[in-house]
Amino acid sequence: MSADFKSRFDDSSVAQQRFLSLFLRSEQEVFRCVAALVPNVTDAEDIVQQAAMALWEKFDTYDPARPFTPWACRFALNKARQWIEQRQRWKALLDRGLAEELAQRRQELQPEFERRLKHLEACLGKLASGQRSLVEAYYYERTGIEPLAERSGRTVAATYKMLQRIRQALQLCVESRARTEVI
Repeated sequence: MSADFKSRFDDSSVAQQRFLSLFLRSEQEVFRCVAALVPNVTDAEDIVQQAAMALWEKFDTYDPARPFTPWACRFALNKARQWIEQRQRWKALLDRGLAEELAQRRQELQPEFERRLKHLEACLGKLASGQRSLVEAYYYERTGIEPLAERSGRTVAATYKMLQRIRQALQLCVESRARTEVI
């Protein structure tokens, strides 16, 4: 290991420890700043987490001569404002009838959804039992990829690849069945 690399690694480690120390002492106050603007605790926690990531990315610009908590709260408030703006844009779209339009469009497409679902069920029935159980575990039971990989004796990457291949095969099968149905 070169001396330059070791020095940079040590500097990064020290910076990370310093950041964690400062952030953990300020986290409750940062949360209170966000919670005052956001009605849902879970959303507030997500925003604080986003703020923490942004703070770490910008930590090299932090002036240690100034208090950390107000600096951190400014980041968190900006993240909260972004969250609110996104929700307001969505609310504005909904207020302009987007929800009704989406519901109407979904109703119009319902027969097509049902046909494709029927085709998908038939295509799932054609899968080998191991492939079908992988799909069911991942999509229906919501089993994480790591436990699935462990169960099958594959790597995580190989399990993702297997799911990708199965999805592609299912898509081709559904499209093929849809084409023959129209003819």
